[in-house]
Amino acid sequence: MAKKKNIIPAERIASQIYLIRGQSVMLDFDLADLYGVKTKRLNEQVTRNLDRFPEDFMFRLSSEELENLRSQIATSSWGGRRTAPRAFTELGVSMLSSVLRSDRAVQINISIMRTFVKLRQMLASNEDLARKIHEHDHHISRLYEELDKLLMPPNPPQKNPIGFKVVKKDKK
Repeated sequence: MAKKKNIIPAERIASQIYLIRGQSVMLDFDLADLYGVKTKRLNEQVTRNLDRFPEDFMFRLSSEELENLRSQIATSSWGGRRTAPRAFTELGVSMLSSVLRSDRAVQINISIMRTFVKLRQMLASNEDLARKIHEHDHHISRLYEELDKLLMPPNPPQKNPIGFKVVKKDKK
């Protein structure tokens, strides 16, 4: 069976994944754009099915998070929205395919899930690499310490100086 190509490039999806509250999330307006629907329609489907989106699947951004996000992506407006965007975790994005019932939604979800997996693999690889570099640096610094010891001239034993030694006697 041939592997199907993602219909959306992974780089585009990855650029729309943000780290908020310590979780990788995608925002409702980005997801709506990927699915080819209006943000309002996506949110209507979510609202009709709120029982499928517990807090670990989806949450609304706080005003502080919204301001941080605006400064990160250098935009000044969200197009007149009255509510803060919804942020969907990987689980929430997965659940969206059950409420957005189209072939495109299924294909987009597959692409998004693959991107989340790739990002997790890259993160794990980077953490492993960082650990290996730290261990390597430790070994290198120990090597330099040992080399410094070897390059230091040995301390010759103290010899008595040649010549006369004047000893002063106290007068009492």
